[in-house]
Amino acid sequence: MLFSGIPFLFYFLTSVLIVYFIVPKCLKNTVLLLASLIFYAWGEPKFVIIMLISLLLGYIIGLLIEKYHGRTASKWLLSLSVLISIGLLGYFKYADFMIANFNAVTGLSVPLLRVALPIGISFYTFQLLSYTIDVYRGSVAAQKNPISLATYIALFPQLIAGPIVRYSDIATQLNHRTHSFDQAALGIRRFIFGLAKKVLLANALGELCDIFRASGDKSVLFYWLYAISFCLHVYFDFSGYSDMAIGLGKLFGFDFIENFNYPYISKSITEFWRRWHISLGSWFRDYVYIPMGGNRVPKYRWFFNILTVWMLTGLWHGASWNFVIWGLYFAVFLLLEKLFLAPLLEKIGAFRHVYVLFFVAISFVIFNAVDMAQAFADIGGMFGAGGIPFSSSELLYYLRNYGVTLLLAVIGSTPLPQKLVRIVRTKKWGSAVLSVAEPLVLAGLLIVITAYLVDGSFNPFLYFRF
Repeated sequence: MLFSGIPFLFYFLTSVLIVYFIVPKCLKNTVLLLASLIFYAWGEPKFVIIMLISLLLGYIIGLLIEKYHGRTASKWLLSLSVLISIGLLGYFKYADFMIANFNAVTGLSVPLLRVALPIGISFYTFQLLSYTIDVYRGSVAAQKNPISLATYIALFPQLIAGPIVRYSDIATQLNHRTHSFDQAALGIRRFIFGLAKKVLLANALGELCDIFRASGDKSVLFYWLYAISFCLHVYFDFSGYSDMAIGLGKLFGFDFIENFNYPYISKSITEFWRRWHISLGSWFRDYVYIPMGGNRVPKYRWFFNILTVWMLTGLWHGASWNFVIWGLYFAVFLLLEKLFLAPLLEKIGAFRHVYVLFFVAISFVIFNAVDMAQAFADIGGMFGAGGIPFSSSELLYYLRNYGVTLLLAVIGSTPLPQKLVRIVRTKKWGSAVLSVAEPLVLAGLLIVITAYLVDGSFNPFLYFRF
C-alpha cells in the first residue's frame, strides 16, 4: 500500500485515525500495531510472518541481553541477534546476488533461488539491530512490553521508507506521548507537502526518466536532462515519503528525526552526506564506522573503514554491483576531501556547488543503471561518446512539456520557498495572510493530488526496489 494512493489516503488512514482517537490510551499502541500489520500485509501477507519472527526474537534477545548485562553471555546474545537479523536480510536481499557472482567466478550453474524481497526489510532490520545493540551498550533499557516494541518496529508511517528511527529516540513516546490540535495541524501540513512532492514532482520527473530510456533519439543534452531529472526525482520521491512519514508520526504523537536537509545546496560531498538520508548515514556512523575504530586508527585502517562502510551503504540500497560502485565512488570523494581537497574547495567559492552537483549527478546515473554496462553507456552519452548529436528535436519537445515541472523542482530543492514564507511572517500582515492562505493552499494541493491519483497517473515508489 502506497501513502500516495487512494486506498491509503481515503480508506486506511481515515479508518485508523478514527479508531485510534476513539480507543483509550492503553489501547492506542495495540491499534497502531494491528494497523501496521494490516498495512504491511496489504501487498504480500506471507512476509508478515518474517516480520513477526524478527520481532519475537528481538524482544526475547533484548530481555536476555539486559538480564546478562556485563557478562560474556550478553555478548553472545548480541552476536546471535546480529546473525539472525543480517542472516534474514542477506537471504532475502542478497542470496541470488551471491549465487550469480559465485557462478560467474567458478563457471558453475547453481540455480538462483528467485526469492522475493519483503518490502521494508532493510529499514526494520536496521531498527531492530539498533535496539539490541543499544540494550547491550546499556544506553536504553530493554522493552518489557512486547506490544510497545512491536509497535516501534512495525509502525506503518516509517516502515517502508524510513526515516530509520532508533528506539532510543522514541522509547519514551511509545508509552507517554501527547496529542494536540497544533501538533496534528503540523502533521497534516507536513504530510500534504510531502505528498505533493511525491505525486506532483517526483512522479512527473520519474515519467520523464522513463521516456528517456524508451527514446530512440538520444543526444548529449538529453542524457544530461535525464541525469538532472533523476537527481530531482530520487530526492523528491524519497524526501517526500520521509515528509509524509514525519507528518503521520506527528498525527499519532511521535516526533521522528529529519531525514533530508536540502542536500543539493551542499558545498562538498561530505556536506552532501550530512544532508542526504541523514538517518542512514548516522546509523552506519554509530553502529559500523565508530565500532570499527572510526578515524582514530592508523591511516591504512582508516581508509579500510571508510571503504567498508561505503561499500555496505551501497549494498544496503540493492544487490547489484552498480550500488557497490556507487557507494565506493562516494568513499573516494570523502577520502579525497578529508585528505587534501577540502581546503582547495574553500578557494573556489561558489564553484563548490557546481563540483557537488556535477559529481552527484554522475553518481545517480550509476545508481539508476541496471548494471555497470548501462552506467558506463549513460556516462559516455553525457560526454558525447559514440558520436551522438549534441541536441535533438525530441529533447526540445520534452523540455517544453516538462520545463515548468523541472523549474519548480529545482526551486523546491532549495530553502528558497521556506525563506520566502519566513520573510512573509515577519511582516505585520504576514501571519494573517498565511493563516488564510495556508489552509487554502493545502486544500488545493489535496484536490489536485487526488485528481492525479484518480486519473491513474504514473505513481511508482523508487525505494520499493531496495
